[in-house]
Amino acid sequence: MSPVLDTAFIPPRDREEVIRHAVWQSMVAVDIDHRPAAEDISVRIGLGTVGAIKVCSARATAVALRRTERLAREDEEPAVTLGVQMTGSSMVVQNGREALLRPGDCAVYESISPYALLFDEGVDYRFIRFPRAALALPDRLLRDITAVPLGPDNPSARLAFTYFSQLAGAGDLHQWTHADAVVEPSVELLRAVLATQHGNSTVAKGPLEATLSLRITQYIRAHLADPDLSAARIASAHAISVRHLYAVLSLSGISLGDWIRTRRLAECRRELADPNGRLRTIAATGRRWGFVNATHFSKVFKQTYGISPRDWRGQNHPRSSA
Repeated sequence: MSPVLDTAFIPPRDREEVIRHAVWQSMVAVDIDHRPAAEDISVRIGLGTVGAIKVCSARATAVALRRTERLAREDEEPAVTLGVQMTGSSMVVQNGREALLRPGDCAVYESISPYALLFDEGVDYRFIRFPRAALALPDRLLRDITAVPLGPDNPSARLAFTYFSQLAGAGDLHQWTHADAVVEPSVELLRAVLATQHGNSTVAKGPLEATLSLRITQYIRAHLADPDLSAARIASAHAISVRHLYAVLSLSGISLGDWIRTRRLAECRRELADPNGRLRTIAATGRRWGFVNATHFSKVFKQTYGISPRDWRGQNHPRSSA
C-alpha cells in the first residue's frame, strides 16, 4: 500500500506531529494519545484510496484515538469507518456502548458522533472509511449498530473480515485502472453485514442478494481442498437452490466447474513450485486439491499450463548433478 509512513525514519521529536498530520489528512481528525515516550513510539501506516473508499493498514505501539464533540461537529463529509482487528485486542466506544474486539472481529463507528478507540496492547488493525451517504442506511440503524462487535458468528461479518482485511492490505489496488469496480460490492457487503446484524430483514434483503456471488466465491475458496465440494453443497450452505446458484454465478460471468478447476490447478501449481514441492508425490498434490484421478490431473494441468506437473516441478526443483 502506498504511501507508507514509518516512524523508524522520523526523528523522535517529530513523530507525534507527523503521525497526527498523516491521520488527519488521509482518514479523520482525532486526538491521538501515544502511551510510550516519543523515542519509543513505533508506527507503520499504509494508506490508500479505492474510489470513494479510504483504507489504512496500521501497526503501532499502544495508543488512544478520540473523536471529540468539537471534531465531530466540524465534520464536512460524514463517514462510517469499519475497524478490522487483525491480532491482539482493542476497544471501540460510541453512543454509550463499548465493543471489545478480538482477532477476526470488526466494528463500525460514525464520524458525526464522538468516539474512542483504545489500543492498550498496540495496534494491528485495518481502517476502511466509507462516505456515510454511500451506505444509504437509516440513521437509526447506524446509531444502533455502532460499537457493536461484528464477529464470526455472523456469516456476512466473517466474509467481511477476510475481504476488507485483504482490501486494506492490497498495496497495488489503488493504482489499478479498474479499482473503482470494487467500490460497489464493498459498499453492498458492508450494508449486508450491518443490516443482518441489526436484524432488519427488509433492509438486508437487497444487499444480501447483491453480495451473494461474492459470498459464494469466498465459500468456494475456503473449501477448495474438499473433495466433496459440489453445486448441491454450495447451494445448501447459502440456503438457495442449485438452479439459483448457477443463475447468480452466471450473472457474474462464472462457470462453476471451470472456476473451481482453475483455482484448484493454481494451488497445485503453487505447491509443486514450493521449496517443499518434492516432499509430496504429484498424485498426492492433485488429491489434496480435489483431483482424485492422477491421470486426469496431469492431463488438465498440461492443457492449462502447457507443461506436465512433473516437468513443472522439475523446472522449479532441478536435481543437483552428482
